[in-house]
Amino acid sequence: MTHEISRRTALGAAAALAAPFAARGQTRAVRFSFDWLFSGPYAFGAAGVTQGFFREAGLEVSLSRGFGSARVPLDMAAGSFDVAMCDPTPLLRFMSQNPNNDLIAVGLMWDQAPTAVTVRADGPITQISHLAGKTLAAPEFDGGRQVFPVFAAINNIPFSSINWLSVAPELREPMLAQRRADGITGFVTSTALSLKALGMDLPAQRIFRYREHGMDFFYGSVLLTTRTYAERNPDTLRALVGALYRSMKWSFHNRAGAIAALQAREPLTDVAIETIRQTMAMDELVDGPNVRRLGMGVIEAPRLQRQIEAVKQAYNLGDMPSPDRFHTDRFLPPAAERVLV
Repeated sequence: MTHEISRRTALGAAAALAAPFAARGQTRAVRFSFDWLFSGPYAFGAAGVTQGFFREAGLEVSLSRGFGSARVPLDMAAGSFDVAMCDPTPLLRFMSQNPNNDLIAVGLMWDQAPTAVTVRADGPITQISHLAGKTLAAPEFDGGRQVFPVFAAINNIPFSSINWLSVAPELREPMLAQRRADGITGFVTSTALSLKALGMDLPAQRIFRYREHGMDFFYGSVLLTTRTYAERNPDTLRALVGALYRSMKWSFHNRAGAIAALQAREPLTDVAIETIRQTMAMDELVDGPNVRRLGMGVIEAPRLQRQIEAVKQAYNLGDMPSPDRFHTDRFLPPAAERVLV
């Protein structure tokens, strides 16, 4: 029994290519959510609005902030939005624990994972084995915290020895800066610059990126929707995915313009900080050998299977979704439109 999107969906998507929304004078609303706060790594979304990429695709896209990748599957299942960015690891866990879920990934935004644990450079933790028995602070839904069990398993860190402090997102970095926690987890694009803003500059931080410690095969962030939405709105979904990659490519080559779009949406944006945060995301997460080889958006089954097996082992899960149950590439734009550089 196949788990792929039906042939009817594929035909509908093909029809959308032949007759774009803009040409038919139609506009459709889409609710899109990021998995975290509006910031430099997500400036491409604001750029998609200001540059008219969504409008030209016949879409009226409302952009919402997120509250951590672990929240995304819950909110998606509850119908809070139509499409969202999400870390694959908490998504895989949710899909395993809720086998009748309706979720499916339809593209890849970040080829590499941004997850990391950060400690003080002047502290006693000089290698990852020293994390055993320490206190880490993070929101419960934080992507870095959600993925930490996998990181711990791969690196032989006794997960049960970790003392977790659950804090609100805005309190995570102060916990480390004030020495109230030994370390924090999170997306390095968030934690590193938030700590810098608190006076704890990059040289004062010791950052253990998960991908540099046995997890380089983990994907960073996928585009998530439901099968029901994909079946009912194939042309809308294909138009949105194409517009998002167009926005990402434009932002990659026009980074100051993307930050200006973010500032127009969020007037309190710290341009200097968000510019650095955006650079980290573009250079570490978006670009890379795999994207240069395949173009944006491609999820390769063998690599994904490694991630599935690692998540299963770390969380002691039962049945896991197969790669073709987890995602479909039917809504990706043509390869020529996904070339980043």
